[in-house]
Amino acid sequence: MARNTGPVCRMCRREGTKLFLKGSRCDTQQCAAERRETPPGSQSFRRGKMTDYGIHLREKQKVKRYYGVLEGQFRKYYNMADRAKGNTGEVLMGLLERRLDNVVHRLGFGHSRAQARQIISHGHITVNDRRVDVASYLVRPGDVVRVKNRPKSLEKVKNNLAELGREVPDFLTLVDGAVPEGHIVRMPEIDDVSIPVQAQLIVELCSK
Repeated sequence: MARNTGPVCRMCRREGTKLFLKGSRCDTQQCAAERRETPPGSQSFRRGKMTDYGIHLREKQKVKRYYGVLEGQFRKYYNMADRAKGNTGEVLMGLLERRLDNVVHRLGFGHSRAQARQIISHGHITVNDRRVDVASYLVRPGDVVRVKNRPKSLEKVKNNLAELGREVPDFLTLVDGAVPEGHIVRMPEIDDVSIPVQAQLIVELCSK
């Protein structure tokens, strides 16, 4: 699976907002986005006013980096949203929120989406009692995302739940029992996204 292996703090600085790519560390004084508010690169002070294309591009790049998807994956989601009924931008954001790695992260099973992808690929998660090791799996209303009932899986997830105490979005329900699980209550909406997103800018860019 292709992934970005570069320094993630540079991504937050480039987009000018916290993308929470390092989980709880982003809420501490170690956060590079707070200590260095300028974009990365030695020539950043020479950059002038951003063009209209640059504004649209930065919005798309922000969303790609936030969800940890590459250009090919993002284009696939956009094409799916473009063919679906309803507002293309809202459908696009709903598809990204339905990714299993995003759901695992937002339930608090993983510190970050990167760790959530690792938890999934290592076989610690089941969907409707079936093991799923594909981070891009799209959940549906009624699905039950559960931690595998084995000591190693339970220890990893329960430690994260105890440390994070993350607020769960409305389209999910967390059952923090002996075996933690999350229920998909409804389809996610654009209001469920935890960072401000102007989806229409992304649609205008990708539709050209």
